[in-house]
Amino acid sequence: MANKIKQWSEAEIVDTFELTKTKVNETSKENVNTNLLKEWLNTTTILSNEDAATVKNLAKEAFENVENWNEEDLKMNFIAFIIAISGLKSNNKFRSLYEKTVQATVEGHFLKTKTDFMIAKGVMDLVKVPYFHFQEYKKEKDPNGDPLAQLIEAFLIAQEKNKNGKPMYGAYVVGRFWYFVTMKDKNYCVSNAYNSTEEKDLIQIIAILRNFRVILETTLID
Repeated sequence: MANKIKQWSEAEIVDTFELTKTKVNETSKENVNTNLLKEWLNTTTILSNEDAATVKNLAKEAFENVENWNEEDLKMNFIAFIIAISGLKSNNKFRSLYEKTVQATVEGHFLKTKTDFMIAKGVMDLVKVPYFHFQEYKKEKDPNGDPLAQLIEAFLIAQEKNKNGKPMYGAYVVGRFWYFVTMKDKNYCVSNAYNSTEEKDLIQIIAILRNFRVILETTLID
């Protein structure tokens, strides 16, 4: 088919690619796919005194301002600091990339989307093996687009590029609320929302992101 860019809704992408979705919390029925996400989420972390003070200030600032931040405000005033505290900056094992466009033809459908933040194996700004997608720094009120659909689209593109059968990890943000997502084959799981204006939830968000780095270095990177 022609390489026409389509803006997918979650329902459309589920129907077209015959995906299944599970929402995960503590009482979710156990299976391979729910376990993948629950094992990622079930983690803790210890913050240094400096990071703890920063997190307290970030939660307070988000509580006061998140309703009025646009995407750039949210990214620069808040999300960038969370990524830094979580230890997800580039090193000799992986690259942290911003606003990268990825594309592939999947089951005869041309997919193309921009990821706001990506962790991948790569050379400079060249993406070779995507591992993690962070999608859509959206405003809390009246966001445009469907960030979960865009995240799943990025997952499908990554699966096509990687061809290694390994699970995909990612997150999307709508205002104060963070959601974590895993995908294995055609099954994806979505966490409950974490409220980043609540200090306890914000610390858990950082713990989850730090745990992803452990997963990345122990199971995803060849």
